[in-house]
Amino acid sequence: MRLLHTSDWHLGRSFHRVGLLGAQAAFLDHLVATVREHRVDAVLVAGDVYDRAVPPLPAVELFDTALHRLAEAGVPTLMISGNHDSARRLGVGAGLIERAGIHLRTDPDGVGTPVVLADAHGDVALYGLPYLEPALVRERLGAGKSGHEAVLTAAMDRVRADLAGRPAGTRSVVVAHAFVAGGAPSDSERDITVGGVSAVPAGIFDGVDYVALGHLHGSQTLTPRVRYSGSPLAYSFSEADHRKTMWLVDLGPAGPGGADLDAERLDCPVPRPLARLRGRLDDLLADPALAPHEGSWVEATLTDPARPADPMNRLAERFPHTLNLVFDPERTDGDPGASYAQRLRDRSDQQIAEDFVAHVRGGAALDGAERAVLYGAFDDVRVDTAEREVGR
Repeated sequence: MRLLHTSDWHLGRSFHRVGLLGAQAAFLDHLVATVREHRVDAVLVAGDVYDRAVPPLPAVELFDTALHRLAEAGVPTLMISGNHDSARRLGVGAGLIERAGIHLRTDPDGVGTPVVLADAHGDVALYGLPYLEPALVRERLGAGKSGHEAVLTAAMDRVRADLAGRPAGTRSVVVAHAFVAGGAPSDSERDITVGGVSAVPAGIFDGVDYVALGHLHGSQTLTPRVRYSGSPLAYSFSEADHRKTMWLVDLGPAGPGGADLDAERLDCPVPRPLARLRGRLDDLLADPALAPHEGSWVEATLTDPARPADPMNRLAERFPHTLNLVFDPERTDGDPGASYAQRLRDRSDQQIAEDFVAHVRGGAALDGAERAVLYGAFDDVRVDTAEREVGR
């Protein structure tokens, strides 16, 4: 069976104030063309279809058009909600849409109910695990603890229980939206940390023939059977080095160590390349080696000791698609301000808050109980936001 794995469309999102709806439409054109060209048997969309709970109307219209085109192609599609989606909104009409071969899985109660397809080697059970907000689904799934690992484990217990009752040789595919340990994040994913822990072990999915993951925006192979497709477009300059692709997965017959599996990366259209440039303004404007980036979306980090006059307009004369300007002046090692940005970089909101608390009380680090209180406050804010989005 041939599967096309994609995720994190984020329909309706912009890139530094540049609208991406046209680029997203071009990607969906490419997706449908790929389905036809490669004779795909099923499409897997691993969450974050939209960029926010209440997407703009043009994004909804684009999504609607994509569903019609996939249905017309006669290719079954399994799609789950991600942490950016409103599960209830995305799931409206799921029962009716399913008649057209579009299977929306947004309800946690349905994690153990697969879409069953068949090929020459027998059945393939496709399980959709939408994003599982621990505080909202723990009791529904019967998870003993609160946390991503606990609720995903409970969901996978339901998957395995259903799979155990199916004919021998049934192959299994799980589509999930989560941060799995070993994956490399970028700046454009929303933090899903719970109690200071964001990642879950890949071993949660042991025994499944293929796991199609969403959430992280870089295409990654955690194990031969556990992969992220990544987003089809770049949504931050931290993705400048990403190769944006989908996975074309051929699932063969069942075997002692799992079904035979072959996976190939298929490139997505690039609306405009990204470039991260660094240096003094005059050097950036004069360096002939930077000529290939004159048509790119540019993030420029200026290292001039003193901020130059009118830097954005001057950069735009050579790099007309400059979108972001960062100042990181050259400083001596003894300059107390030299490391401030570096200290904040790659740190979560919780870590920054811990540093602040320690700073205002003279450097005393938080103990375990204090850290738990702080983590609990961040969790409460995130859960409150999720509950308000669910109710919208």
